[in-house]
Amino acid sequence: MDKVNLAAKFALFADYWHPRIVGELNGQQVKLVKFQGEFIWHTHDAEDELFLVARGRFRMDLRDCPIWVEEGEFLIVPRGVEHRPVAESEVHLLLFEPATTVNTGDQAGERTVEQPERL
Repeated sequence: MDKVNLAAKFALFADYWHPRIVGELNGQQVKLVKFQGEFIWHTHDAEDELFLVARGRFRMDLRDCPIWVEEGEFLIVPRGVEHRPVAESEVHLLLFEPATTVNTGDQAGERTVEQPERL
């Protein structure tokens, strides 16, 4: 068993929108990601996603309303819900999601990370 220091892991990378795997359990992955600005609108048809804010704050845009998620809070986006994360300044997130989850869901493109790096 290895414990994980989130601050130390976040210090290992600086790029945005590129999740890294820091743990796995029961077919789920724990990922870290930094971002700023707007991501793309997308949907995950088969996976729920948990977004936990380790540092900063962000807005999860949904088609019917935005939800602000503050440091120390998390939001679960159910499968099938179209969403777009947006951050006015840099945010550090912990993601918890099935290992099959691709970051861009149904919208493959230049921001798609098929095989996230393991830290």
